[in-house]
Amino acid sequence: MKKLLALILISLLSADIFACTSAIFTGKCTKDGRPLMWKNRDTGELNNRLEYFKGKKYTFVGLVNSPSKGGEVWAGSNEAGFCIMNTASYNLAIPEEKDLQDGEGEVMFKALGICRTLKDFEKFLDTIRKPLAVEANFGVIDAEGGAAYYEVNTRTWKKFDANDEKLAPEGYLIWTNYSRSGKTDQGMGYVRWGNATDIVDKAYKEGVKFTPEWIMENLSRSFYHSILKADLRNSDIAEKTNGWFIDQDFIPRKSTSAISIFQGVAKGEKAKHTIFWCGMGYGPLAVLVPVIMTHTKLIPATLAKGSSVGKDKKKGNPNNCFVCDQVLNLKKKIFPIKRGNGNKYFNFHKLYNPQGTGYSQQLKKTEEAILKKSAEAIEILRNGDLDEKKHKHFNSEIDEILTAAYNNLK
Repeated sequence: MKKLLALILISLLSADIFACTSAIFTGKCTKDGRPLMWKNRDTGELNNRLEYFKGKKYTFVGLVNSPSKGGEVWAGSNEAGFCIMNTASYNLAIPEEKDLQDGEGEVMFKALGICRTLKDFEKFLDTIRKPLAVEANFGVIDAEGGAAYYEVNTRTWKKFDANDEKLAPEGYLIWTNYSRSGKTDQGMGYVRWGNATDIVDKAYKEGVKFTPEWIMENLSRSFYHSILKADLRNSDIAEKTNGWFIDQDFIPRKSTSAISIFQGVAKGEKAKHTIFWCGMGYGPLAVLVPVIMTHTKLIPATLAKGSSVGKDKKKGNPNNCFVCDQVLNLKKKIFPIKRGNGNKYFNFHKLYNPQGTGYSQQLKKTEEAILKKSAEAIEILRNGDLDEKKHKHFNSEIDEILTAAYNNLK
C-alpha cells in the first residue's frame, strides 16, 4: 500500500511539473500576417539554454536542458522555416504502453534535422519506428503557411489544422496538457487553457492583432485566473493584500523554464527570415529576445552555453547561460519559503507593486530597448541586408543590454 501511495504521489507531482501552455496564431489574426506559435514551458529542469545543431538536412536552433544529455530539444526552429514545440498530454496513452514516456525531445530533435513542411512531419510520424515514447501535442508551423497541432501517442497521431476555418474560425488554437482526441475530462491544464482562452478571445473581440511582444506581455506574464475571474495585475486585489498568493493554475508558474515564440514568414519571404523569439526563464523575470534563423549559428551569447556568470563575476556553471542563471537567482526571492507548503506561495509585490519598483516592472524597460533594436535589425533583415557582420553586431548589442540590466537590477 505504501508503494502504491508513493507511485500515485510521484504521478501527481510529475503531472503538475511537466506541463506547458501553448497557442498557434495563423497570419489571419496577427499584426503583420505572419504566423506565430507560442510555448510557455513548464518542466522539472529549470536550467535551460539555446543551442545550435547541424541535422541530417538542416541546421537548427533548439531549446535544451542544461546540462543536456544530447539528442533532445524542447522547442526549436530550423533554417528551412520549420518550427516545432510540444505540450505533454495526460489523456492520450494506450493503457498497455502508458510507461513509454518523455521521448518528445528526441522526436523534435530528429524532426528539426529533416523536416521542411507539415507534410514532411506527417511522413516522419508515419515512418518513424514504433512504439514511440510519446504522449504529447506537437505544434508545428512552416514557411509555406502551414500551422497545426498533432496529438501523438506511441502508435497513432491526429492533426488539428489551424487554417481550418471550421476548427479555428478566428485563426488561432490553444492547447495545454490534454488532447482533444484523448479520454474525456482527463489530462491536465484545463484552468490554464481557460486563462489563455479568455485572454485571447477578449483581445480578438477588441480588435487586437497579435504580435510576439503582445503574447509575452499578456500570456507569459499573465496573472489572470479563469475560475476566480481575477487578475492580480489589473485590479486592486494585490494592492489590498501583503502581496502573497498561491502559485496555482496561473500561466507562469514556479516550474516555468522558458518561453518560445516562433514568428514564421509571409508568402514570398525567405524561410531563413523565420525568427525564434525566446524569453529565457520564468516569464515575469524574462526578457524577449529575437534569434534570427538567417545565420543559425549566431545565437546571442547570453542565451547560449558558457555565458553563466556568478555573483563574484567569475564564470559559473559552464553548461548554463547567463540569462537563465540570473532569472533563477531572482526567482528565489519570489519563492523564498522552503519549509512545509511554503514553496507553493509567491511574493507578487516583488514582481509588480504600486511603486513601480518590481523586478518585472524594471525589466520591462530593458525589453522595450531590445524590441526597439530588434525592429531596426528585422527591417534590415527583410530588406535582404542582414549579413553575418551586421547580425553579430546586433547580437552583441542585445548581450550588452541584457548583461547590464540583470547586473544592475535593484
